[in-house]
Amino acid sequence: MVAVNSWSSKAHPGPVVHISDNPMDEGKLIIGFESGIVVLWDLKSKKADYRYTYDEAIHSVAWHHEGKQFVCSHSDGTLTIWNVRGQGKPIQTITPHGKQPKDGKKPEPCKPILKVEYKTTRIGEPFIILSGGLSYDTAGRRPCLTVMHGKSTAVLEMDYPIVDFLTLCETPYPNDFQEPYAVVVLLEKDLVVIDLAQNGYPIFENPYPLTIHESPVTCCEYFADCPVDLIPALYSVGSRQKRQGYSKKEWPISGGNWGQGTQSYPEIIITGHADGTVKFWDASAIMLQVLYKLKTAKVFDRSRSKEDKGSAEASDEDPFAIQLMAWCAESRMLCVAGVSANIIVYRFSKLEVTTEVVQLLEVRMQYELNDIESPEGGVGEHTSAHPNLGASPSGPSSHPNTSSNNSDGSNTPCLKVRSTPLKQSAGYQVDLVVQLVWVSGEPPQQITSLALNSSYGLVVFGNINGVAVVDYIQKTVVLNLGTLELYGSNDPYQRQPRSPRRSRQPSGGLCDINEGSATSEDRCKSPTSVLMPNSNLQQFYNGGGRGAKMSRKLSLPTELKPDLVLLSVCPPRGANPLDHRDNSFSRSRSSSVTSIDKEAKEAVLSFQFCDSYTRKGDGASAPCLFVGTSQGTVLALALTLPPPGEQRQLQPVILSTTGMLIRLKGSILRLAFLDAAGSVLPPSYDPWFEPNISADGEEREKVRKRRPVSVSPSSSQDLNESHYAVMCSEKQAKVLSLPSQTCIHKHSITEASFVLRADVVQMSQGVCLACFCANGHIMALSLPGLRPLMDVNYLPLTDMRIARTFCFTNLGQAMYLCSPTEVQRITYSQDTCENLQEMLGELFTPVETPEAPNRGFFKGLFGGGAQSLDREELFGEEVAGRASRSLAQHIPGPGGIEGMKGAASGVVGDLARARIALDERGQKLGELEERTAAMMASADSFSKHAHEMMLKCKDKKWYQF
Repeated sequence: MVAVNSWSSKAHPGPVVHISDNPMDEGKLIIGFESGIVVLWDLKSKKADYRYTYDEAIHSVAWHHEGKQFVCSHSDGTLTIWNVRGQGKPIQTITPHGKQPKDGKKPEPCKPILKVEYKTTRIGEPFIILSGGLSYDTAGRRPCLTVMHGKSTAVLEMDYPIVDFLTLCETPYPNDFQEPYAVVVLLEKDLVVIDLAQNGYPIFENPYPLTIHESPVTCCEYFADCPVDLIPALYSVGSRQKRQGYSKKEWPISGGNWGQGTQSYPEIIITGHADGTVKFWDASAIMLQVLYKLKTAKVFDRSRSKEDKGSAEASDEDPFAIQLMAWCAESRMLCVAGVSANIIVYRFSKLEVTTEVVQLLEVRMQYELNDIESPEGGVGEHTSAHPNLGASPSGPSSHPNTSSNNSDGSNTPCLKVRSTPLKQSAGYQVDLVVQLVWVSGEPPQQITSLALNSSYGLVVFGNINGVAVVDYIQKTVVLNLGTLELYGSNDPYQRQPRSPRRSRQPSGGLCDINEGSATSEDRCKSPTSVLMPNSNLQQFYNGGGRGAKMSRKLSLPTELKPDLVLLSVCPPRGANPLDHRDNSFSRSRSSSVTSIDKEAKEAVLSFQFCDSYTRKGDGASAPCLFVGTSQGTVLALALTLPPPGEQRQLQPVILSTTGMLIRLKGSILRLAFLDAAGSVLPPSYDPWFEPNISADGEEREKVRKRRPVSVSPSSSQDLNESHYAVMCSEKQAKVLSLPSQTCIHKHSITEASFVLRADVVQMSQGVCLACFCANGHIMALSLPGLRPLMDVNYLPLTDMRIARTFCFTNLGQAMYLCSPTEVQRITYSQDTCENLQEMLGELFTPVETPEAPNRGFFKGLFGGGAQSLDREELFGEEVAGRASRSLAQHIPGPGGIEGMKGAASGVVGDLARARIALDERGQKLGELEERTAAMMASADSFSKHAHEMMLKCKDKKWYQF
């Protein structure tokens, strides 16, 4: 510390980091330089009155409300308090987080204090609030905000780095006692408000969602026109999840007004996240409101042994990430699929329960892979050449075998379900966990499609290997078939792997005629098929083997993947196909690569449950399941359900294939059904009931509800016109009449691009098919006629996040994630567009300015109060002269904002501006009336007091005053 007596300096003091005026005298400015110099500048005399110098860099300066002291924060973690009329030395130096040595030496330097605020109170000690200043030995500590009040120092840790903070005070005038009551802290990913009036400084409960990106969003669904009791139910259970310790006061920031117009129907957005959480949001208004948060990772055991790490790498990123979601709003059933090939079925309950054993169902799904022959097996001992899918699904188990003793890693799931009791709070509770297991050292393929039906009690999912149907009521696998088996004998491709060098013959795989002395027929019984991009062939086999790491990355949509090839490698008879992968590939690489046109795996991409017709000429509709594949094929499965009640718990559900229904160009994206009048025919459903209250089957059947489906056979309406099936692929859309299975309408959506998302949505005037293409076009087609209604070039596909999260919903609404932290809602409904201005709120609202602090008689008499300064008079052209011609000057013209407003005026804009002008006129008239009334009251009070003073003093002599 040094004292400087001269006001002039030969060297430039450096950058300015702070400038503010004295709260008691607007003509005095304090200027802080980064070099450690602070100058008190007099605007009237245009010279420095005082200069203060410290040997550490300055980051911020804060005034005392009386204008006689100020505090500076420095780069060494110290605070210095100065008197305005001091002698160049601080009156006090504080190191809030520094260790004070006993020998009186200077404390160890700390991290810079980036900002400090100095707030006073009428009763008690002042508040000094600062950010930063921690000691350097606290490595890895989270960012902190420090509150110093008297002798107490509170350190408040934040989840994210601090950007800025602001203290909220009772008065807006800086020359009065501040009386701080809260601190608003802006973090990089959050906004926190701290209550200074309560002990412990709790935070206020934030009514606004600022953590939609708390974990990256991996998928989302959008539902409009939901049941009216759904949002209150979710909010009721979600309110119990809120952590304790919040301030008891209301949110202190109350500026702005909500818009008058809101949607008349409830809207819900569901987001799935990378950490396994599922969040429900109320989107009925302009803002989002968190309703409920579900953590799916609680079902699994996070601690893994060394043996388990062989099947599920501990270093894998986001093993609990949500990939697909299926939700029935009426029954409140929820089903989620994760990237680790797991499916979890949830029921909604308002009661808290403890589940002793989590029901687990393990399923094997492998594409065209026969059972591995045992070493003792003889030549030719193998199973059928059909895909080995439904042969041995694992039943429900309470303690899953996650560390396989087999050397090939068979029957090993990717995640371990917890075996300890699970306490489940009110909300969504686990009913069943389905896991795809490793087969012969190969990890299960990720799930590409998912659907559930609460009326049937079924969950269906598919991947590149096939389709599986699970009965979550009986906790069993109903169907497990490969995609080729769904065709039966009607496969249009007649796909069987073959070598391009040999003639076409029904063999089990590709054969290398130079492989040993065994016959080609023996060697081709257990082929190993691998589907992968061309660019990754060499890399895969260089690092291949039994311990290959399963990818946890979210896969791209099938239509966006690069060109694929099918490698069919035939190892020697009796050997493990994976043991000689490298050698087999090097020998047969040139002869085993075929085109994707007929040999690629056919993934299952879409499902739809419905009461419909699966065969031509059916006399009555029945429960069925329609399946769409990546080859553009729509297949039908007939369902045979047991009678409701107790028999539903005992008798099995039977599914039977009926073959191919129709083929489209491109992968199937959406399946839906319309009745004869053209209205959407939704799947049947069961209403929600409390699952944790015991009730017999008859009582539940009384509340069981199934929507009516097609007309009866006795109706006079032609059965061939019963209803319609709507099918949309990447390239085209078709409408079929059922049960005749006649294509009555067909439309080519795009040729140069492809459809990313398609949904059949209910509008106010009817039903339409909404499509979002990769070239950015949003299209709408009428149903069932498929006439183009709209084609708008909205947003080109520049980010895979848009393709993964874009979704349509009813009444002309849609949404997507335009960035990792922002949800973009759009509308293509004219009704919503007309009401959009009514829905928007106002950020700024006029408020009455509080009364200025009273100067008092003596302060006004002796000039001790605050002094105002007319800066226009000080810096105007009359005193300071005209500005130099080299300086820029703002000249308003018709090309500015006003000109743009005038150019954009219309009927709606004129009406809106007229309404705003009327509102402003009414507000000004109201303010004028209030001011007039206040002046009249003040005049009456002055007259009264003057009359009293006159009566009191009229009889006194002059020497008695």
